[in-house]
Amino acid sequence: MPWTHKLFWITPLAIAGVLAILALVVARTRLAHIYQERFPETRRERLFLASVGFFVSVGVVRGITFAIHNDIGPFHNISIHGRHIHHLVWGILLLLLVGYCWLVQLGTGAPNTSPWMGRLTSLAYGVAAALTLDEFALWLNLSDVYWQRQGRESYEAMGLFGGVLAIGVFGAPFFRGIGREIARVLHS
Repeated sequence: MPWTHKLFWITPLAIAGVLAILALVVARTRLAHIYQERFPETRRERLFLASVGFFVSVGVVRGITFAIHNDIGPFHNISIHGRHIHHLVWGILLLLLVGYCWLVQLGTGAPNTSPWMGRLTSLAYGVAAALTLDEFALWLNLSDVYWQRQGRESYEAMGLFGGVLAIGVFGAPFFRGIGREIARVLHS
């Protein structure tokens, strides 16, 4: 079974690791106060976290697929009974899981719901969107054009730009707060 092999877990562990490091940096520094101050409403925070999950996942997945394509490191495609399982499959499954959680009111940001579950499902939604959209050309062509012209340039640019743009739009108050804090430290 592929999920029993340690290489099967590299992508999810890499994404989780990068997101955990980012969360620790924010939680253990002055950024925690700025974060809480700049995200007074859960909706804006959830949009920002989905964007962060998306952008981090695009970077990790692009790096790992580049390594697979160029035989760098221990990376390889996942296959079950000789059939290549594309990472959009995991993205779709994760989207279904997050959607189900939101249907049963887990992590929706509604009153009397766990803010941590809202943060977790928002990050998971961003990760799932990245896994799915990274192979958008596969949806359109119904063939593996991932490394061909029609499958690459436009979707990589769209994914990276969309992630950066979303982080900037939804995280603008947070980044302004960081800028003010840097200015305050430099002036003191």
